[in-house]
Amino acid sequence: MIAATHSNHQARAAGSEQARWDPVLLFTFTALVSIGMLMVYSASLPVAIQTTGNGFSIAFRHLIHLAIGLSLMFFVMHTRVRYWQVMGPYLLLGGIALLILVLIPGFGVHVNGSSRWLNLGLFNVQPSEFVKLFVVIYMSGYLVRRKDRLREFVPGIVMISLVVAIIGVLLLQEPDLGSLAVISVTVLAMMFLAGVRFLHFIMIMATGIGGMVILTMVAPYRMNRIAGFIDPWADPFNTGFQLVQALIAFGRGEWFGVGLGASIQKLSYLPAAHTDFLLAILAEELGLLGVLTVIILFAILVFRAMKIAQLAEFAGQIFAARLCQGIAILLGVQALINMGVNMGLLPTKGLTLPLLSAGGSSLIVSSISVGLLLLVEREIRTKSWPQKKSA
Repeated sequence: MIAATHSNHQARAAGSEQARWDPVLLFTFTALVSIGMLMVYSASLPVAIQTTGNGFSIAFRHLIHLAIGLSLMFFVMHTRVRYWQVMGPYLLLGGIALLILVLIPGFGVHVNGSSRWLNLGLFNVQPSEFVKLFVVIYMSGYLVRRKDRLREFVPGIVMISLVVAIIGVLLLQEPDLGSLAVISVTVLAMMFLAGVRFLHFIMIMATGIGGMVILTMVAPYRMNRIAGFIDPWADPFNTGFQLVQALIAFGRGEWFGVGLGASIQKLSYLPAAHTDFLLAILAEELGLLGVLTVIILFAILVFRAMKIAQLAEFAGQIFAARLCQGIAILLGVQALINMGVNMGLLPTKGLTLPLLSAGGSSLIVSSISVGLLLLVEREIRTKSWPQKKSA
């Protein structure tokens, strides 16, 4: 009887351990979205009062998007990894269909010279944000299906390049060069980690860089952004305006910031203060300490995702490993680009800071991405639990 009771206690203990989700990922995710919620409210307050008369209106919309993201994240966490491998091609086709739909008059929402959104009534959806994740899921499955052909140029490299090219053509019609850059870098990095030939990798990377340069040179507004990036003070009220205002925000923040809610730059000086340039407002209000905190949290998120990928590969779950690598690269690259733009290290791009900036589609997709990481980690850990106990 005593032995049976002890056995039942061990079984319950094992079950409770299996039921837990990765604490590092959960803490990092919670910290980032909490900082984001706080900063979106602070940064959007003047704009919200000016446009709606309600200072909490933009923050409330952000909160609704966060609730949707958390719900979908919870759903994803209770699925199975193999389902996503099967669904990869269908998700990609659906994403391409949405990119086409957004370009059709009457369906796409035209804002500031771009058609990037679909109107769903209560709010707009940006298909390119979902396509980023869909490409990662599809690419993860492709690298598993083609693992024996990856070192061949045409069947291993050219085919996936054609898929990216099709998506790129659609994104450029919006236009959305920033999302194309994120997708291209993510796919290149995933191919490199999967073991493609280094020569092939260099060829594709050189082609991609050359294409980005050409696309920049043929568009006058992109060239203006480059000019504003190289010397923003040469035209501080036009091409260099955003960067100048962002740098002023960073300068005012110093070590510990001017205090939460005390930003001056958000008072109609810095455009997109609660979206693309949220980090600049964070730097002004919370200082270098706040910026370093955000950078460290993103570093933890990326390194933890890579560690989970390593564990998945050791367990023989190659799709899960490639998926975690892709998500780590996707979130890390977009965060780096956004931070680089805010700090004047990169030309201006219309990219949000994942999990922090206001932007419903970005927040929802980032939440789903973290949910996939949690799903993979739990599947790997729980499936290996009996072996660990018996070892």
